[in-house]
Amino acid sequence: MVCVPFRLPRALMLLAGFAPLLVAAPASAADTFNDAQRAEIKGLVREYLVEHPEVIAEAIDVLRERQQKEEMERNKSALKSNSDALFHSKGDPVLGNPDGDVTVVEFFDYRCGYCKAVAPHVMEVIKGDGKVRLVLKELPILGPDSIMAARWSLAARKEKAYQAFHTAMMKYKGTYTAESLTKMAEENGLDAKKIAAAADSDEISQILKANMQLARELGINGTPAFVVGDHLVPGAMGPDDLKELIADARENKAK
Repeated sequence: MVCVPFRLPRALMLLAGFAPLLVAAPASAADTFNDAQRAEIKGLVREYLVEHPEVIAEAIDVLRERQQKEEMERNKSALKSNSDALFHSKGDPVLGNPDGDVTVVEFFDYRCGYCKAVAPHVMEVIKGDGKVRLVLKELPILGPDSIMAARWSLAARKEKAYQAFHTAMMKYKGTYTAESLTKMAEENGLDAKKIAAAADSDEISQILKANMQLARELGINGTPAFVVGDHLVPGAMGPDDLKELIADARENKAK
């Protein structure tokens, strides 16, 4: 094997030559060099970067990768410290298999177009798998109509009709008002007056408040957002991506 000598750029060699001084000097790095040396270093570094701009792109890639790793670690830590609130809050509706081996948590808003778009795909994956527990976190962040819709939906849970009402709400394309919600409730065989009364309960207020606080703790500022295993995924995703996350969570759990 032939070894080819690696030649450092002159600017980097100059910096390397001054490295011992940087370590030993009690003053700041800037004070270690005189004005002429600092000017020469700046000029040489600039010259090298102009001649080799790919170095900047490489540095950006490294920085982005480092930031992504740091964000993943922060997410894992946040998920772990909030696991009870995420997976076992008594106020959250649970669909799919309540005894499933993998839990998917979805934060959503009924006025969110992306939430409506992914809803049938999420249910298709959950139903097709048969061993997934789906926790739905009402996160009404798009105004008063969102809050009203979330309140009515959670009130429907009291009548053992959450899934039917939730499905109807996700399919609905209009504005959420007392009138439209009353109509949807009646179409699903519910007592609209009873739902309306329950919707203003302190219990539902506390559920929504807890969901908002949890979202802040996890850095979630939009919907939809999913938690599967130790992965936090902001934004909409397709059924194949969800299946992959479920499979990954199942595999990690088996280890």
